[in-house]
Order: sequence, then C-alpha cells, then structure tokens
Amino acid sequence: MACPQRKLLKNAVFRILIFTLIKCCKGQAFSQSKKRKKVIVEIENIRNIAIIAHVDHGKTTLVDQMLKQTGVFRSNQQVVERVMDSQDQERERGITIVAKNFSIQYKGIKLNIIDTPGHTDFGGEVERTLKMAEGVLLLVDAYEGPMPQTRYVLQKALGYHLKPIVVINKIDRPDGRPKDVLDEIFDLFVDLNADDKQLDFTVVYASARDGYAKLEVEQKSNDLAPLLDAIIKHIPPPTANPDEPFQMLVQALDYNDYVGRIGIGKIANGSINSGSNVAWLKMDGEKRNERIGKIYSFSGLERESVQEATAGDIVAVTGIENVEIGDTLADANNPKPLPIISIDEPTLSMLFSVNNSPFAGKDGKYVTSRNLRERLYRELRSNVSLKVHDTNSSESFHVAGRGLLHLSVLIENMRREGYELQVSKPKVIYKEINGKKAEPVEFLVIDVPKEFDGQVISLLGLRKGEMLNMRESNGRINFEFKLPSRGLVGLRLRLLSSTQGTAIMYHNFYEYEYFKGDIPHRSQGVIVSMSNGDVMAYALDGLRDRGVMFAKPGDKVYEGMIVGEHCEQNDIAVNVCRAKKATNMRSATADKGIKLSPPRDLTLEMALEYIEDDELIEITPKTFRLRKKLLREHDRKRQRTTPQVLK
Repeated sequence: MACPQRKLLKNAVFRILIFTLIKCCKGQAFSQSKKRKKVIVEIENIRNIAIIAHVDHGKTTLVDQMLKQTGVFRSNQQVVERVMDSQDQERERGITIVAKNFSIQYKGIKLNIIDTPGHTDFGGEVERTLKMAEGVLLLVDAYEGPMPQTRYVLQKALGYHLKPIVVINKIDRPDGRPKDVLDEIFDLFVDLNADDKQLDFTVVYASARDGYAKLEVEQKSNDLAPLLDAIIKHIPPPTANPDEPFQMLVQALDYNDYVGRIGIGKIANGSINSGSNVAWLKMDGEKRNERIGKIYSFSGLERESVQEATAGDIVAVTGIENVEIGDTLADANNPKPLPIISIDEPTLSMLFSVNNSPFAGKDGKYVTSRNLRERLYRELRSNVSLKVHDTNSSESFHVAGRGLLHLSVLIENMRREGYELQVSKPKVIYKEINGKKAEPVEFLVIDVPKEFDGQVISLLGLRKGEMLNMRESNGRINFEFKLPSRGLVGLRLRLLSSTQGTAIMYHNFYEYEYFKGDIPHRSQGVIVSMSNGDVMAYALDGLRDRGVMFAKPGDKVYEGMIVGEHCEQNDIAVNVCRAKKATNMRSATADKGIKLSPPRDLTLEMALEYIEDDELIEITPKTFRLRKKLLREHDRKRQRTTPQVLK
C-alpha cells in the first residue's frame, strides 16, 4: 500500500509544480505584456505647434513667410496676402476668426502648425485646438508688448502644460523696444504661475513682414531658419503608445460636397486605416459603430489622402456624417473615450427673433422661425463657444456668446446667407457666488495721447472702472483697467468721440466679481420716424438743430424706425417724409439750395452698442435698421405712463 500512496503523492506534487510553473509563466507574460502596453514612444518626425498672439501682432503674416520659405508655393506662384484668412469677414476685418491647420516640411520633419484667432471673443477656437499641440509660438509686438489677449491665450497654453517659444515680432519698427518687452513677457509668465520649465523659454526675435528671425537682436539673418530650428530643438515631439487601441478626439470640423462632414483631430493612441470600423463615442454617452471613409493628412495648405495614419499626427477623417466637436473615435473592439474639451462659459447674451417690421420679407430668403432655429442650432456644431436656448415664444431664441464681436460675426454671416431677423440689446450673464449676485469683469487696456488722459479716467470712472496701472511712452498713455462687462457696451463710441478718434482699446474676460452697482445708460435720446415713406431733404433740413441724423434723403423708413440721435435726453417722434408744399406764391428763398450734414454711418457692432432695452436692430441681407420695439408712438406713450397709473 505504501508504494501506490507514494506514487500518488509524487504525481500530486508533480502536478502542483507544473501548475505553479505555468502560473508563473503566465504571470510573467502578463506582466511583460502590461509593461509593453505602458511603453510611451516619441514620434520624432512630427512637431505639433500652435501660434498664439494678440490681435494684429503678426501671426498670419508669419504663417505666409513660413509657407513661402519652406517651398509650399512655387517661386512664380501668385499668392494673396494672409493666405490663411480664407473667410470674407476675416479679410475685411483683418483678423483671424476660425483656427486653421496646415503643415510644412523642414529638415525631414513634418511641422503641423495651427493658426489661432487672437481676439478673446473667439477664445473657444483657441481652447479646442490647443489640445492638438505640444508647444506654442507666442508672438508679441516689439513695441506694444503683452496685451489683454496675449495674457488670455498664454494662460490657456500654460494650463495645458505646453512648451512655449516667445517670438518678439516687428523688431524692425523704429519705436520697437524688444528688451523691455522681454522683461514684460517674463513678468507675465510669473504672474500666470508658470512652472520652472515654462519660465525657461526660448526667445526668438523676428520680422514677419520681412521674413527673417534671429536669436539675438544684434545678429544678422535673412530667413526664418533660426525660428524653424528652435521649433525642432525645443518643442517636444508628440508622445503616444502605438500598441494601445486607436483613440482620436474630434477638435475641428469641415464640410465637403462630395464626402460630407470631415472630422479633424490628433490621433492620441494607436493607428487607423482607411475603411476601418471604429466606435463613435458621443459626448452624451451614446455609442455607435461606424466605418471610416477616407483619411487625409495635411500637406502645406492641402490635404492628401493616405491609407494609414499613426499616433501623434493631425488628420482629417470622413465617413461619419453627424460627428461633432468633442466626440471620440475609438477602436471598435476596445472603445475608450478621451476627456471632453473644456470651454469657458459665455458672458453675453442676446435675443434673436423673427423680423416683424413693416419691411419684413422684402429682402431675405430665410424669414421664418423654423429657418432661424435651424440655422442657430446648426452653428452649434462648429462654434463651441456659442449657446442657444429656446424661449417661451416660438419666434425668439436666447443666443449667448463670448463677446460682442463673437455675436456680431454670427449675425453678419447669417445676413450674407440671406436670413432676416431682429436682435435685442446685448446683456451680460449674471451668476450667484456665495449667495450674492456676481457679474463678469473685463481686463481693459486703453492707449491714448497724453492730452486725453483726463477724459479716459472720467469716462471709466462713471462705468465702475478700477485703474490697475498707467504707463507713459512716446507721448501716449497706456491704461490698464478692471471694468464690469456691462460698462463695455457703448464704451467704444464714447471713447472715440471724447478722444477725437485717437484711442485704441482692447479687452478680455478677467473673472466674475460681485455686482458693482448701476452704470449710466445712453445720455441722449433718439429721433424716431412717425410716418412711412421716403426721407425728404426738406424735412431733414428742418431737423438739423434737433440732433445727428442716421438717415439720408431717399431712404425708405417706417413708423417707429430710429432715424437719428436727439440732442437731449428724451426721444422725439418726427415726420422725416414731409415734402415742401407746392405753391404759386413767390419766395425770396425759393432757389436756395439745401445743404445737409452727412449722416452718421453706424457699423453693426456700433449699432449693437448703441441701442437700449426698448429698441431692436432689424437685420436684412441688404442693410440693417434701428427701430423701437413698439412701433406706434401711442403705444410707447402708454407704456411709459402705465407704471405711473399703477402707483
């Protein structure tokens, strides 16, 4: 009996040893595979970088020179200035509104570059595209130094822990002060709590207009090679794990009539082939399986179709018709969502309504509430900073944005597309902090000649402005204020008027602070038409002492339309369609010609700042008009007297 028992014991021990050995081998293989999954590699042949700056500090001009000097354009090719500003409004206003991607090849390395807007109203474009980059080029004017938008875009870049390269541009300016500007930039970095690595930034001095860059002011240079070398040397390459399942966050959208909607973003992990099945993970948690159509890689200003794209590269994909910004495209067998893009909340809201004036439907192609609602919600697909909400009325919609320029660009785009609508006065969006009412506060910079400093201080004081700094240079004063966003509405018009058009003003969102009290409204009333018809020169001649006119002879007006600014605080209703009566009586002044002052020409932004709570702006494809909410003078009088009766 002992022998069989000993034999069974040996077999049991043998089995235990074999089981332990297999378990150890499996554990070792698992740990090795786990280690392999955690391997992070650097894609050395790619650099992803965003260009950030204040308005008019030379971003797009620098992009033009990069494209020219890296051989994207032929030597004999005719190229327009600011080639990246492709939209009509971008060319007309001279600003970048939408962030755009392009790439250049330099010393065998692909540089994916993102041209971002410089105005804080389009900060959503900056926020959604910075996640595609590992570093930034911070452009600063050699004379103006850091401005409000410089602070804003740099704060966002530092928050994403991007590696900065400071480019002090326009060093060819006679009044340039690059050394002082460098000190101001360093102080700005410190003020924004940059870490030690970010404070150790590389500095490049450049003239984007003349197409050269150098590492020292005294050096000689003929091209942008020092800047491009600095990008390769100091901007880290993208890091990713090619063995991880595919992941890509959609951060921009485009549209093509042949392939439909195009999603643009950086591949975070893995790789993707044309025609592959992917999981489409929406921001609301919904998951759908889709098939990738084509994959496009950026090459210069064009996109070229590729069969495969790997981690670290910025690509465009087709095949997913309703993809939105913030959605994740992931591996179909192992779908993992990426963090959603964080966008700052809007600070200004307006009411968009169907046009109900007597001239409604005469100019526009899209005039119904259905057309208006469809267009506004379609804008949300690409305009990540915009918020749209329905109201109790089917004909009105609350639209919130990052600022007056942000909303006016949307209105102008809709007007050019054939929409008719009417909009109300912009209002700030309040919050509640610790049980108290709080409002958005702006950081404001004003640059004026020295002789107008008193007018600026007085004007800002009435609007609850708090002076933070004042600096004099070359006969001009540079003011820094902290001001409630409410105080900005109508400020530009009055500032230009009080400084004879010499003031320069920039601002960006600072923070929310407790409500600072009432701010004075427009000091003058308006001149309102009390009849329908054509404006007559004879009638305007009799009203020249009443104020400044917005209308000119021959303009068509209706009852309730605002035709001028009254010289006193109250509104007045006048007949601007009154013609001179024909008579057979001779007059000594019968042949006297009528000489009228030119009318005040308002832009859309000026009109939005001008109107009050009881007024609207009528927007049509051909023009825009200021009007009262209540068109009849009798109704307006009854509204003014009703509260007194109730008392």
